[in-house]
Amino acid sequence: MESGEQLEHALLARAKADMVAAALANGIVPAHNACLNLKDAEVIGGDATRARNQFGFLRMWSIYPAQILPIVNAMRPDFTEVEDAAGILCAAQDADCGPIQYQGELHDRATYRYFWGVLEKAKVTGMTVPAEADKRFFAA
Repeated sequence: MESGEQLEHALLARAKADMVAAALANGIVPAHNACLNLKDAEVIGGDATRARNQFGFLRMWSIYPAQILPIVNAMRPDFTEVEDAAGILCAAQDADCGPIQYQGELHDRATYRYFWGVLEKAKVTGMTVPAEADKRFFAA
């Protein structure tokens, strides 16, 4: 199936969602299949964005060098989420990892794990991590 069709067909969409849930439940990083379009960055990035946002895939296969950058860009977290992650984790560290309130919401160890994943994903995909968080968590 072409790019859009494989993400819209009801049975395939269900299978993809079930596969992601099973992978995550077993500690496996779910990876979406390769896009058949080799050079159109908009199509490739669109497939990767939909795979991430609609189904929860955390990675995507590439089969051609021109696919790599659109996939990496699509799999990056939104920068506002990276900023929130940095603020939450810095505040958590200041509170000895106890529960905190950040922008009117309660956060605890469960959300700290989630936001740590956001910061790690930002760092490995080449995003700029806010300076304070970079200094606290990634300076070596």
